[in-house]
Amino acid sequence: MDIKNKIVIVTGASGGIGMATARLLAQMGASVALAARREEILRKLSDELPGSFVIPTDMRKVESVERMIDETKKHYGRIDILINNAGRGIYGAVENADIDGYREVIDLNVIGPLVAMLKAIPIMREQGGGAIVNISSLVSKSYFPFLGIYASTKYALNALSLTARTELQKDNIIVSVVHPGMTATDFGKNAIKMEPRASAMESRRREGMPEPDSAEHVASRIMLAIEMGEAEIYAHDRQ
Repeated sequence: MDIKNKIVIVTGASGGIGMATARLLAQMGASVALAARREEILRKLSDELPGSFVIPTDMRKVESVERMIDETKKHYGRIDILINNAGRGIYGAVENADIDGYREVIDLNVIGPLVAMLKAIPIMREQGGGAIVNISSLVSKSYFPFLGIYASTKYALNALSLTARTELQKDNIIVSVVHPGMTATDFGKNAIKMEPRASAMESRRREGMPEPDSAEHVASRIMLAIEMGEAEIYAHDRQ
């Protein structure tokens, strides 16, 4: 899909990958609806991006997600692309799972994107097509100690996304998944740590590993997913 002149929703646009993606979309000629909880940051970002629209959104709350879609459609008259980027990590051994914390992360990483899809799909179908890009994680393709709880939310997002891709082909709605690896953002700092040793394990896991990707690099891979319509894109693949 050509990005120029398209209407795009980016969730989690107040920092990291979401902010980098919003900036790149604007550079490529799209109009961007900026969704996140931190309204003040979104408004500063909007000042940089011509034609952008700020819609404060808590992706953990169904009514807030539904409002995001409704207000974007009302403002622009259409929605061409939905990028479900907002998410949060949770670190700890499976045997020490914090159920309340897990539910919060499921609401943000799985339920929120699903609700956004449910609201956006009929709009895209009526328009004759669209694109949905869900941001998963490389951890959903392997088994890393202390990341099983987090990874399970991304496994679920993969299943929803790739099944919807098959179901929606007839409607010209292309669903893609992008899998970032380690990225230089505040994601790790903002994650829920269910136990002290999870933080230590995360620090050791980083030792001796390649430098993390920049948020801007991951944003470029999200653009590739939109333009090429591939089922899955690995952000660490620099080819």
